Amino acid sequence: MFPKHWIYLILMPNNPAFSNHLINEKSPYLLQHAHNPVDWYPWGHLAFEKAKQENKPVLLSIGYSTCHWCHVMAHESFEDTGIAKIINDHFIAIKVDREERPDIDHIYMSAVTSMTGQGGWPLTVFLTPEGDPFYGGTYFPPYAKWGSIGFIDLLNSIAGQWGVDRENILSSAHSITESLRRHTLIRSTPEIMDESFLDRAYRQMRGQFDEKNGGFGSSPKFPMGHNLSFLLRYQKRRGVPEALSMAEKTLTMMSRGGIWDHLGGGFHRYSTDAQWHVPHFEKMLYDQALLSKSYLEGYQVTGTFEYAQIARETLDYVLREMTDSNGGFYSAQDADSSEGIGGHSKEGAFYVFSQTQIEETLGPDAAEIFNYCYGVLPQGNASFDPHGEFSGKNIFYRAHSLKEAQDQFPKQKDEIRGILKAGIPKLLALRDQRPHPHTDHKILCDWNGLMIASLAFASRVLGEPKYAEAAARAADFILGQMTENSRLLHRWCEGESGIAATLDDHSFLIYGLLELYEATFQSKYLDAAQDLADMMIKYFADPSGGFYMTASDAEDLIIRPKEAYDGALPSGNSVAALDMLKLYSLTGKDVYQTQAEALFGCFASSVAQAPYAHCFLLSALDWHLEGPLEITFEGAADNAEVVKMLKILYKHFIPSKAVKSIPGLGRGKAHICFRGTCKAPIDSASAFEMAMGG
Repeated sequence: MFPKHWIYLILMPNNPAFSNHLINEKSPYLLQHAHNPVDWYPWGHLAFEKAKQENKPVLLSIGYSTCHWCHVMAHESFEDTGIAKIINDHFIAIKVDREERPDIDHIYMSAVTSMTGQGGWPLTVFLTPEGDPFYGGTYFPPYAKWGSIGFIDLLNSIAGQWGVDRENILSSAHSITESLRRHTLIRSTPEIMDESFLDRAYRQMRGQFDEKNGGFGSSPKFPMGHNLSFLLRYQKRRGVPEALSMAEKTLTMMSRGGIWDHLGGGFHRYSTDAQWHVPHFEKMLYDQALLSKSYLEGYQVTGTFEYAQIARETLDYVLREMTDSNGGFYSAQDADSSEGIGGHSKEGAFYVFSQTQIEETLGPDAAEIFNYCYGVLPQGNASFDPHGEFSGKNIFYRAHSLKEAQDQFPKQKDEIRGILKAGIPKLLALRDQRPHPHTDHKILCDWNGLMIASLAFASRVLGEPKYAEAAARAADFILGQMTENSRLLHRWCEGESGIAATLDDHSFLIYGLLELYEATFQSKYLDAAQDLADMMIKYFADPSGGFYMTASDAEDLIIRPKEAYDGALPSGNSVAALDMLKLYSLTGKDVYQTQAEALFGCFASSVAQAPYAHCFLLSALDWHLEGPLEITFEGAADNAEVVKMLKILYKHFIPSKAVKSIPGLGRGKAHICFRGTCKAPIDSASAFEMAMGG
């Protein structure tokens, strides 16, 4: 097997004679650019002071280490000495890892989106020395193509305009910043978030649903696990069969498509086509967390074993490949890898196979069945690949079912299943001999919070203690190693913690700690969640409702964002709403209820404009409107009756519930309350089963 670090070296610029101000950074992304001929600076006072002293505009480039098009632009432009000279002569160049500084990324992504109508990474923004944006875009090719201006022409044009029309540029930049600032001034309105918001979101999702392939819209398709979780909650609340069928169709089609790694487990970032066939091969930690949770919930609702297995294999992939020896979880794995020693880095090279490779590995008879089931073709099966990247190669997807294979071959289902099961580790072993994609070893507090939550939930639903143990190790690591002076930190990498925590760090970690408390009944996790919630209220809360993205004592940026939009990740405010509601149910402290209600009031008008874009927040609203089922278990954690009742509880899909434990001796009991009315204590698993609905 090639060392995993080789791909990191392949991705590094190929001229070590150059080094710039990124050389002492911790971020893998910044270190990928530390030997560019561009004189990059990290974000900070030094770079902006230099821009002011030399009266130069700032070129801000934002990306992340596993971003395919970031690699492309780096190779084409930032490693080119001619382009680097233009940048160095006329600009102060700043590199930002969006995963290290989500606050900076959010601000300038909002600016570019407002200017161009679209955003993405690499994010390329031109700023005044004061940090105000005046022009931006995403990927720029070095020379004009695909309808885009060439980067060289763009640099020369902006440098020229800065020299002759600076006052107009400064005025335009100031106007853009003022517009961004006005957008953050979200205040409570008379509008109330009620059940109609849930109905409107569902209708929007139904209108965009792809009935043939599952998912929403055409292409590219993003998995968005929290949107599927909303559909499951809506079905439970409204009893709408179509909501469940939309979620089931999507869960099933994704797990059978190429977006799912059929050999190693885990989900790729998104599908480039409507059929979930050809993915963008990057793997993000947060997708594994959000999707495993939605598959587990789908399993609770439907009893479909396939969903439980997908969740299990996703979590096992994370424990195997994305877990640090200290317990935290890594950020991502790259889409790109080399096809051999000294080979060109290519997207998806690690994951695809030729038919010949499969036949040589499995033997002709087994390969024939495997290829039929997984859609393998002699010419390659990536018929949706627009750039011919996978010519002659195959992306595994479940093209045919076991029943179809049984009709095609004179074998029983169990025999076919055995052939497929035996083939996967053989092909995985072959794949593991290839140079591995680069793994970004940053441990991010917020993404780890989501992973902790899903692992803790899985430990109960699947009855797998190892998942709770992994969640606890990660939580203990963050609480022990990612704090300074009792304040949470955002990033740990190469033995060093740093960067002030954002709202997402607090709300996502609280979310994980509350799930972990529910899975283990260890009071230290509930206590830690309360401490973080109180800190979040103190430093992030807006008196008019909701939470700012950055703390009141954080670095001054051109704006202080406040957002509830749920994109690929749920927003910090959406998760904070659920945190506040759960903490109120578990502790009875009115401050948490007050914060949740103020948050809903603050964002009501913006959510009303696009309910579907706020699905996690609406899941929290569903909890608020429904009121939680409050269950308190009395007795030792290993009490046989309590263990039985917990197993029964997690068979059922009960998203709005608050579960806690109080120590006690003797026979285990369950106390069940709903909307202020409590049942008589239950001391048997059979009675508890009846109380749960059968």
